[in-house]
Amino acid sequence: MNKEKVIKKLRDDKHYYGDFGKKYLSNSDISTLLTNPLALGKASEARPAFLVGGYFHTAILEPDKLKSFKIIEATTRNTKKYKEISGGEVCLLQHEVDMIEKMVDKMMANDICRDLIQPALGNVQYEEPGLVRLYDNMWKGKADIINHDEKLVIDLKTTGDIDKFRWSASKFNYDSQAYIYRHLFGYDMLFIAIDKNTHQIGLFDCSPNFYKSGKEKVQKASELYDLFYKDENFDHKQHLTTTTL
Repeated sequence: MNKEKVIKKLRDDKHYYGDFGKKYLSNSDISTLLTNPLALGKASEARPAFLVGGYFHTAILEPDKLKSFKIIEATTRNTKKYKEISGGEVCLLQHEVDMIEKMVDKMMANDICRDLIQPALGNVQYEEPGLVRLYDNMWKGKADIINHDEKLVIDLKTTGDIDKFRWSASKFNYDSQAYIYRHLFGYDMLFIAIDKNTHQIGLFDCSPNFYKSGKEKVQKASELYDLFYKDENFDHKQHLTTTTL
């Protein structure tokens, strides 16, 4: 299957996040490869913060898909009502949805953010997948927004503290995301972040050092992937790291 056909198939979330998409590495694999390569491909535990971020993205970029989210009118996830309705899955609480809707309104009321997300000329793509070979492995990614007028790949983020976003960007591997996405889509990366508490908005572009840090993570993750999953002579029981303190 050629690259164009793969990308077309990856536009469907069912394939992007399903078995077909799992044939390709992505930025979400970076943390696992760098910390516990043997856990690659194992399902991660659903967390409320991921749901909040997902609903925020969907409300701005794909509002027609909001009906897929299960929302429960409960004060916490420890209540009897929540446990009965959720059936054991992690669901959004109504007050979280109310908070997200306020964040969406705040972001889209900002002229600069709105013009970046919904440019007047409409030369923009949403939730667009890409595929690229890096360090002899195939990597996929899905851009929130590709603004062709500004020549930017834009990613929307929610954060608990906008003043610490620079630290969060390294912790959560936004640097490797920026490096991968620049290769996937050919544009520089811009993060638009909103504070979940204060609703303060920040625009964060990427420095050469940020891309360099991301490149180093991707290179190291690729080396570990090759070692653990391509080298037939490798015995993972013998693997260890050495560090000078």
